Amino acid sequence: MIIDVHGHISPPEMLKKFPMPPSLGDIAGMIEQKAAVGIGLTICGSPVGGGAMMRVPGVDNYAQTVDQLKAFHAWLSETCHEHEGSLKAYVYTNPYGGDALIESAAETLKDDAFVGLIVNTSVNGRFLDSDDADPFFAMAAEADVPVLLHPPAAPAGSEQVGDMRLVEQVGRFNDVTMGVASFVFAGWLDRYPTLRVIAATAGGAIAQLPAKLDVAYQPRHWGPPPGVKAGGPPGGPPGGPPPGMAFENKISGKPSEYLRRIYVDTASPSSATMAANLEAVGPANMMFGTDAPPLSSPLADVVDAIRKLPITQDEIDGILGDNARRVFRL
Repeated sequence: MIIDVHGHISPPEMLKKFPMPPSLGDIAGMIEQKAAVGIGLTICGSPVGGGAMMRVPGVDNYAQTVDQLKAFHAWLSETCHEHEGSLKAYVYTNPYGGDALIESAAETLKDDAFVGLIVNTSVNGRFLDSDDADPFFAMAAEADVPVLLHPPAAPAGSEQVGDMRLVEQVGRFNDVTMGVASFVFAGWLDRYPTLRVIAATAGGAIAQLPAKLDVAYQPRHWGPPPGVKAGGPPGGPPGGPPPGMAFENKISGKPSEYLRRIYVDTASPSSATMAANLEAVGPANMMFGTDAPPLSSPLADVVDAIRKLPITQDEIDGILGDNARRVFRL
């Protein structure tokens, strides 16, 4: 059985209230279409809770209360139980939302409909590299469930982009890229070694950047030339980097090594991205994901693309389902 770790569904009231693809409400149709190509289980959720994934004046996804999110998750749980065996779900929360939201998310996880958490890679332009996110990651580690790092409705830097198509397909992709890099550099995997995080949209472009991340980890061009003591060679920065380049390494090794501890889904149409992920994170850390609904790429083609990867049959089987069974402990 193929397991899809990245799908979305929405309650009827959200479909009436906000602009969104109708496919998000056709749950039975989604299950039937996926079953036809061998996808037996979809792990679904919402990257905005009961909010809007499109720009809606006056709507702030991060202003949702504990009670509003409880209501959303009650519907999600009921829907999963109604389609037992075909659906499992993620608990959505705002990682910067405060203790009440985080405690409520932990309580919701006790419902067996839920097998993981979903949070945005940035919150109002703020990535997850602040110590203010510690209560969330501490909870995730204690709950011992995977965390899907999903792009937000409004990715960082997209405020001045007028074409929503670019926000959807480029801005959110870039948000995941920077979000994963910030997560690694923040040292969360050292602080909480059991954390299991899954980067949506195939990790954005993170698999293209291991060497660049390693350069960022040790930016030698800001230091003195070889053989010159720190303190100010002529024409160089006195004593090292200028204040704007000050940094503290919170990780104990190269970022490229930490990427081997990140999971990614396969929700990308790019064969180059798939090849880069095979090298950067390895097939054991890749899990089949479609982002469908709402994305509508022919499901048979998506499955076939995985089956054609230049890896062993066992590794293909891992991506299509065995890795998810292991990571989600299904």
